[in-house]
Amino acid sequence: MKNQHTRFRCLLILSFLLLQFNTVIADVFRSEDVRGNVSFSDQPSANATRIKAPTKSYRYKQAIKRVYDGDTIILENGERIRFLGINTPEIESRYRDGQTGGQTAKKWLQDKIKDNSVFLEYDSEQRDKYDRLLAHVFTIEGEHLNLSLLQTGLATLSIIPPNLRYSSELQQAEQQAEQQGVGIWSMAEYQADAVDKITKNKRNSGWQRILATPTKITHSRKYTRLILTDKVDIRIPKDNVELFPDLDSYLNKELEIRGWVSRSKGHYSILIRHPSALVIKDGAVFVQ
Repeated sequence: MKNQHTRFRCLLILSFLLLQFNTVIADVFRSEDVRGNVSFSDQPSANATRIKAPTKSYRYKQAIKRVYDGDTIILENGERIRFLGINTPEIESRYRDGQTGGQTAKKWLQDKIKDNSVFLEYDSEQRDKYDRLLAHVFTIEGEHLNLSLLQTGLATLSIIPPNLRYSSELQQAEQQAEQQGVGIWSMAEYQADAVDKITKNKRNSGWQRILATPTKITHSRKYTRLILTDKVDIRIPKDNVELFPDLDSYLNKELEIRGWVSRSKGHYSILIRHPSALVIKDGAVFVQ
């Protein structure tokens, strides 16, 4: 009877843990001691066996108060939703200048959600550092708006681990828009520039496309870096390196680097978290 009670309790704990993670890809760990007692936890321990939780996702219907810009909406409850996996040009505000294509993306999104309701689907990490909710956004009819914004060239990829759901589909959508030369891909403001333009342009604001050839790799406590010039590098967080192919495969090849440039004491760096932001110009591309 005691053993039956113990097994029943373990099953209840396992069921609870699996239910807690039913909207994300998560792990549950099974442990068994020398006496055969089994326990489950969401934290790993010595000799624990990982049990993959269900990866089924759920979508939640929400009322929209307004569209803030091409990749951000405000819910009726005041929550700000940032679209996962993409970035659209900025619109003008008291904090920043507007960018070409920003108002077009906002107007497109307003037209898509005229009924003021959407479905939200979350990934592994639900909030960013600005406390915005992160989601894939779908119309009532089921259109994946993150994907459509890429397909129409109104947005560019911005995949940030651990949120990797739909990453392959999003990459394919961007490649399609680029090949067709639509939206951003046809605009002079977003054409690729040589890396030396970075050191000549002191502002370097906004998303950019940079052409450069990495010559060596260096390592620090937090980052692995691909060195482009004596003043410019790509930095990849150590936690994200496993998503990339062998970094040596990038050396001495012309790359197009897509992202935002930061500056510190005369040195420039482009933070890259996912291989979709590095395109080898001989036509090769890595798809996660």
